[in-house]
Amino acid sequence: MEKTGEDPPTSAVLLDHCHFSQVIFNSVEKFYVPGGDITCYYTFTQHFVPRRKDWIGIFRVGWKTTREYYTFMWVDLPSDLSSDSAKQQEVQFKAYYLPKDDEYYQFCYVDQDGVVRGASIPFQFRPESEDDILVVTTKLKVEEIEQHKKELCRENQELKDSCASLQKQNSDVQAELQMKQEELETLQNINKKLEQQVQEQKSCWETELLQLKEQNQKMSVRVDQLQAELASHEEEMEKLVQGDQDKAEQLQHLKKENGQLLLRLMEQKELQKKLKQMVEEKTQKEATALKKHKDLMEENLELSRRLGENRIVCDALRREKETLEQENKLLKKENNRMLSYMGLDFDSLPYQVPASDQGAARQNTGLVYGNPYSGIQESSSPSLLSLKKCLICNSDFAGEVCDHILEQEEVPTLCLNCPICDKVFPATEKQIFEDHVYCHSL
Repeated sequence: MEKTGEDPPTSAVLLDHCHFSQVIFNSVEKFYVPGGDITCYYTFTQHFVPRRKDWIGIFRVGWKTTREYYTFMWVDLPSDLSSDSAKQQEVQFKAYYLPKDDEYYQFCYVDQDGVVRGASIPFQFRPESEDDILVVTTKLKVEEIEQHKKELCRENQELKDSCASLQKQNSDVQAELQMKQEELETLQNINKKLEQQVQEQKSCWETELLQLKEQNQKMSVRVDQLQAELASHEEEMEKLVQGDQDKAEQLQHLKKENGQLLLRLMEQKELQKKLKQMVEEKTQKEATALKKHKDLMEENLELSRRLGENRIVCDALRREKETLEQENKLLKKENNRMLSYMGLDFDSLPYQVPASDQGAARQNTGLVYGNPYSGIQESSSPSLLSLKKCLICNSDFAGEVCDHILEQEEVPTLCLNCPICDKVFPATEKQIFEDHVYCHSL
């Protein structure tokens, strides 16, 4: 690569912050003959990655910063860093740009950030020396050479110590560099995402800007319309001011009417208080009536329950009556059989036992020699009929209702009177009347 007019990237980084072991210079001679081109051979280490703005410069020994280069050449980037040929690189310096003095120089590899990544051993630019030439010098010159040699040895030892420390620093910085590169890649990815978001936001803003421009045009038209409306409103305002004076007079008149209405309102409030008191009294009466109604309903339910129980008892008595009638029929058949067995006819007897009065039949059977089963019938008759006593007339009856009540039912009347409590029932509530009378017998 030819040297161009563009200055290389440099920095004021001191030697302590440089890494001299990432790029290794090979086949460096102790001296080069002036007037000829020289070739610099160097090798990249495993963890070093060259970049586009890296360069190799020739520095005088004892330099402090990368700005003190004498000449430089740009580095060629290899196409494939994984191959061995890519790691072995070279660059050629033209003789025109090389130093002309016999001072000590060295090659230094500087990256695009201005940091030294490698340095070669010192060398000189001087012609070759012939072995057969006798060098004649003075003792003073020899002492100067010896002194200079000692200084060079001392500088060489310092450089070796510095190289060892720099190699140790290089390993530490290499790991840090790897971490920084990973962070750089992460930041680059984040930067790409942010650029995409910025682009999207920019497109959104452009769309919103167009919409705002359209809205601005519409608002301009609207402002013109509002100005026209404002002029018409001012005219209407003048008319309203005139009308306001008329309404002020009407307001005075309305205030007078309002005073009269307030008086009426006070009267209506007093009436409302009286109505409220009446409503409260009515509410109390309704609550009392509801309580009484509730008590009556509970009493009615209790009477209904007792009536149901009485009806069950009546049904049981009715079934018992039917059973007794069947037994009575059987006894009659047995009596007829016995009479026929004794040679008597039941129809020829001077007296017949009524079917409804078994008590008389037990006293007078109508037999000539008496009833042989009278003892049995008399002992069993109390269990055949269950006699009841009426609470009204104190008479015995075997049915469900007393005879005088049946007689009263046969007479068509408009109302029914309870013979115990003198309570009156309509003729249409016959069942309720019967239940009421029956309740007195419980």
